[in-house]
Formats: sequence, C-alpha cells, structure tokens
Amino acid sequence: MIKNNLKEYAGLLSGYSELRLQENRHTNLSLMKGNLVMNESRFARGISARACRNGAWGFASAPGCDAAAVKKALAAAFRNADFLDSRLKRGLPQLPASKAEGSYDLSTQKPRLSQKELVEFAREADAYIDSKYKGLSGRRVSINNLDMEKAYLNSYGSSCYSLTPRTALMVSMFTLKDGETVNHGSDVCSVGQFEDIFSRPADLFPWIDSIYEALMLKASGVYPEAGRKECILDASLAGILAHEAVGHTTEADLVQGGSIAGQLMGQQVAAPMVNLTDFAHTALGKPCHIPIRIDDEGVEARDAEIIKDGVLTSYMHNRESALEFGAAPTGNARASQFSDEPLIRMRNTAILPGKDKLEDMIASVQDGYYLAGWTNGQADSTSEFTFGVKGGYEIKGGKLARPLRGATVSGLAFDVLKTVTMLSADMNWSALGMCGKKQSIPAAMGGPAVKCLMNIGGR
Repeated sequence: MIKNNLKEYAGLLSGYSELRLQENRHTNLSLMKGNLVMNESRFARGISARACRNGAWGFASAPGCDAAAVKKALAAAFRNADFLDSRLKRGLPQLPASKAEGSYDLSTQKPRLSQKELVEFAREADAYIDSKYKGLSGRRVSINNLDMEKAYLNSYGSSCYSLTPRTALMVSMFTLKDGETVNHGSDVCSVGQFEDIFSRPADLFPWIDSIYEALMLKASGVYPEAGRKECILDASLAGILAHEAVGHTTEADLVQGGSIAGQLMGQQVAAPMVNLTDFAHTALGKPCHIPIRIDDEGVEARDAEIIKDGVLTSYMHNRESALEFGAAPTGNARASQFSDEPLIRMRNTAILPGKDKLEDMIASVQDGYYLAGWTNGQADSTSEFTFGVKGGYEIKGGKLARPLRGATVSGLAFDVLKTVTMLSADMNWSALGMCGKKQSIPAAMGGPAVKCLMNIGGR
C-alpha cells in the first residue's frame, strides 16, 4: 500500500507541475494440463514528477516514495522542463486550469486469499476439466490480477487517490481435428479483486462446459468463403472494432500525428444509427470495468462522445491537446507505471446498442456469417484493420447453418461503419484487453451485435 495523500508536498509545486505516487501489484498463475507453469507475485512502486514550461514538458521518476525521492524527482522534472523550454521556445499559454479531488478505493472488504489458495482454486477447475473431458489434447487455466494504486497532486489543487483492481480467470481447451490443433477459450474478467468476483470453483463448471461445447462445434466447423459478405459481428468484435480501428484514430495526440480522423471532424463517418463513446466510469447506468473518475493529470474524467448519429463529433483529450484544439479535457490521460508519462488513452470504448433483436438480424441475412470472438489483430491510423475471428456460423436463408472453425476480417473501419443496418438492443463488454500504445494498460471495449458488410477470409 502507498500513502494516499500527497498534500504535504504542495509547497514544492509551482507553475504547472504534478506528483504521482504509484504501485502496481501483479499476481499471475497458470496451469497447463495440470502442471503449474507460472506462479508469480510482483510489484513496482515509485514516484514521478512532471512540469510544464510554456509547452515544454519535463519528466522524472524514482523508485523510492519518501520525501527525499519526491524532492529529487521534482527537481529533475523542473530542470528538464527549463532545458527543453530554452531549446523549443514553444511559447504556449498556460494549460487549462481545472481542479478535481476524490478518493476511490475499490479493494475488497473480504479476507484475501493467499497465493497457495489461488493455485488450489485453479487446480480444482482444472481437475474438473481433466475428469470430464478425456479427449482433449491440452487445457489451460489461468488467474491474473492487477491492482493499480495511485496518489496524485498538482499545482492546480487536484488531489486524488485510487485503488483500481482488475481480476481475470481464463480457461482454454485444445483438441486435434484432421491433424490440426483447434482451440477455444473464454474468460471472466472485471473490476474488483478475486474475492469479490469468484467464490467456489464449482460455480464455474457450467461455464467450463460451455467452452467445451463451443470447442467441439468449432472443431466440426468449416472455413468461410472469402469475399465481401453480409456479416453479423458479436459484441466482442464490435468492441475491438470500436477500440482498435476507430478509438485510436481519435486520440488527439494521434490526430496531431496525422491519423485519418483529423480530416473527418464534423463529417458523416458511419451510418446514422451508429453512436460510439469512450466512457469514463459509467455506461448506460452501469459501472464500467475500467472506472476512471480522475485521470493522471488531475482532470475530472467525462465521457468522450466520439461518434453521434454517425457524425464524428469529438476526440479524446489531455490538458495539452485540449488547449491546442480549443476543447475541454476529457480526462483521458493515463499512465501504466510510475515511471511512465501519462498519454491519451482509451478507457471503456463501445458502440452503443440499437433496437433490434439478434434473431431478427440473423433472419434478415440470406447468405452471410455470424462472427463471434476475436483472437488477434492490428489497425493503423487510416482505420484499416485485420482481426482474427474465433468462430461463428454460416447464415443461410436467415438461419444459422454450419459452424466456423475460424476466419479473418479486414477493411477500413469508417467504411465498414457506413454499411451498418442493424444493431442489437443488448450491450456486452470485454474487460481483459491490455492496450499497447507505448505502455501496456487495461482497457475495456464493448457493444451490441452489429450487422454490416465485411471483407472476410478463411484459412
């Protein structure tokens, strides 16, 4: 644990400057076919300081957390800012002034399980798979937990403390079919510590059964016919499209770097029924999986409404980009480790639900695909993307037909979004993602089922 108040150092701050004390605690364990192949618990703790001089930033960090480390880091940040200002001579006005205060501790109130007890929990889930499904060629059970604890203070008077845990349990199964390894996996992941999300391994057995059933369907499946097809994307694919292919293009620092979204503000970039938002902490009346109340620049976090009725309406901002774009900061500045500078990062990015029923969406497709889950992928600043698809089904004459063993989808996100004709009324989230923009940091993504035209490939 770290100290949750840095106000004793307020007298050391001047101009625009800030301090962040942070500790990240990781627990990771994994069983492969019953063998413990990973079992680690680690933490990283330290202080960072930033200062801004006329648009020139100085940053410094140190692994300590006492007064000497604070003074050393802050003095180095001031020196770095002054040096860069003398060379860059940007002459920018003062950063937007706003103040936020709060304390947000999401740690459990229950007794904590030991590392040994977590391993035993995973072993019981693994033993269930081993005893019931003898024909598997492999299986994996993993537990991951990340606690991000931060205390923050800046010269504008912002002061905050947060402890945000994220816990995940993942199960994957493997089988051989026609000489080819087929795998399928799923996860339970949410904000919170292990004790608040899981109680008994037996509670997970029906979910584990569903993973096996999906694996068997996938193993019996076919690969899709390549081409531009009418497709229904499940919520996880809608989420990865929202995050990777659209969200990154609308982070203001990437807009400044030349992303396609810089040319599209105020223009129609999607069908009029499409709305896409990066939520701060609450979405449609429910808490988000990555709740950010105050960001790592001391800004009160608010939703960034990126696409409204098909029109690009907003970027995601930190203080500096808000100044340059004449906008308000959205609270999207986030840092992964104490030694990282805050960057403009997504939080909970999603396409909003519509009014359609999934069965009606399927019935409306004569020859296409229902695509479910993603495995890997990439996107660039033009919104061009390629994603691997876990599985799904053919749709023939408005009915689900043969299962799919896998697929790939590709295209330009803003072109794909213009072809959207139906959105389901439900909303689902994936919280397991780690966004890799220079720093690896938790991010959530979600959406409804989406009917659109998509380039699809098979084997």
